Amino acid sequence: MPALAISGAIAGLAAMVLVAAMLAGCTASTAQQLHVQVLAVLPHDTTMYTEGLEIHDGVLYESSGLAGQSRVRTAVLAGTALPREATLPAPLFGEGLTVTDDRLWQLTWTSGIAIERDPVTLVQRRRVPYHGQGWGLCNDGHRLVMSDGSDQLAFRDPVTFAPSGRLAVRLDGEPVSQLNELECAGGVVWANVFETDRIVRINPSTGAVTGVVDATGLLPTQQQSSGDVLNGIAAIPGTDEFLITGKRWPSLFRVRFVPGPGG
Repeated sequence: MPALAISGAIAGLAAMVLVAAMLAGCTASTAQQLHVQVLAVLPHDTTMYTEGLEIHDGVLYESSGLAGQSRVRTAVLAGTALPREATLPAPLFGEGLTVTDDRLWQLTWTSGIAIERDPVTLVQRRRVPYHGQGWGLCNDGHRLVMSDGSDQLAFRDPVTFAPSGRLAVRLDGEPVSQLNELECAGGVVWANVFETDRIVRINPSTGAVTGVVDATGLLPTQQQSSGDVLNGIAAIPGTDEFLITGKRWPSLFRVRFVPGPGG
């Protein structure tokens, strides 16, 4: 997400301080402490303000934000699919995305619109309204899981996008807000925590954070710039590996999340 309006800056700062304090308590936390094992470094388009990242049927889907610059793009990882791209008209600000068997859902930040697309052509089929903000989205095989920047995850029907429940996310009993890009994999939900180098692993039945990934230092300091935060998690099917990146990052990292010291 871009910088929040001044009216929400104080509350947002307080939330980030709380999250940082909770995630820093490694020795006291019941959550498993993980770090990033880099297996390969791949090129990434620095014009992509990454909001969503997902692999489906050998295709890498990526959603890019910013009003007037938002788009969704495919890249071929395997098979014979063709790379494609679709743009969003201003003032829509593209956010997270996910793919089911026969449709792609793409969120918008503050417009309250979910866009259903053909997953092959990326052509828009329809728009579905929703309340609140849209940040991250993933598909657990039965339902969609959505974040809105709060400490809550929302569940939605994968066909109608109708809401079907909410779940509070807690680390050692304390709320974890600023939940951003999501990935459903292996029966858990992985979530970027906005404006941090942390990814949390969430039990989707209880909302408990069971693991905290510290990705500090993944992108060399000389390649970092203000606002270009870690964001984007895509599980590689059939493996325990992920692709992760950030907004306007020059690299896409193939990684494993492995136990750190004391983890």
